[in-house]
Amino acid sequence: MANHKSALKRNRQNQIQRERNRANKTRIRTVIRAVDEAIGENAVDKAQAALSAAIPVISRAAMKGAIHKKNASRKVSRLTKRVNAFVQASA
Repeated sequence: MANHKSALKRNRQNQIQRERNRANKTRIRTVIRAVDEAIGENAVDKAQAALSAAIPVISRAAMKGAIHKKNASRKVSRLTKRVNAFVQASA
């Protein structure tokens, strides 16, 4: 347990940042799930809209440091690839 003033402050800051990171990661999982559900429903327009909504959320989480930049890039790439394959298969 922290005993001096700066360590107590650091603990408070870490807890706030932890909650913020958890919220960002949860938001990422939610938008990815929305893309998957749209693909599962065979809704091309919905899948593309969900992807458009997911990309900024993932990028913002990387910018804020909740996930690594390359992790975000990989997620966006895989989602885009999946949606594009789905659109091609539907056409």
